[in-house]
Amino acid sequence: MRHIISALVENKPGALARIVGLFSARGFNIESLAVGETENSEVSRLTIIVGGDEAILEQVRKQLGKVIDVLKVQDISDDSFVERDLMLLKVSAKAGKRPEIIEIANVFRAKVVDLGEKTIMFELTGPEEKINAFINLMRPYGIKELARTGRIAVLRS
Repeated sequence: MRHIISALVENKPGALARIVGLFSARGFNIESLAVGETENSEVSRLTIIVGGDEAILEQVRKQLGKVIDVLKVQDISDDSFVERDLMLLKVSAKAGKRPEIIEIANVFRAKVVDLGEKTIMFELTGPEEKINAFINLMRPYGIKELARTGRIAVLRS
């Protein structure tokens, strides 16, 4: 099972390194990690996706709680939340295939952010499933480069 953990941490040098070190020292695999400032510049939000059962999740929560820079840890997996992932994808785009590729991109509301002689680069945001579906449809055209931010999530009101 995959768990989505939201953690608020002090925005200090080394905080992220201590948290990632904690995961690697315990043998926990981080499937996705996104971090950035919150509305308060002294606090950052980490969204961490980890796989495992309830025992692993409990260990992760306990270990995160011991890190001095961590202010709050919350498993939001079972709550109502909004999640997004950001991706940049560069695909081969021969002249004859461009309209077809752009038509698929329009269905996903992907934005063209760069147009080269032989490639098109798209920006796409959305839930992980949407991003993965777009990637799968672009594979036959030849993906040249792909970069993703990792998932971010915030609880609904």
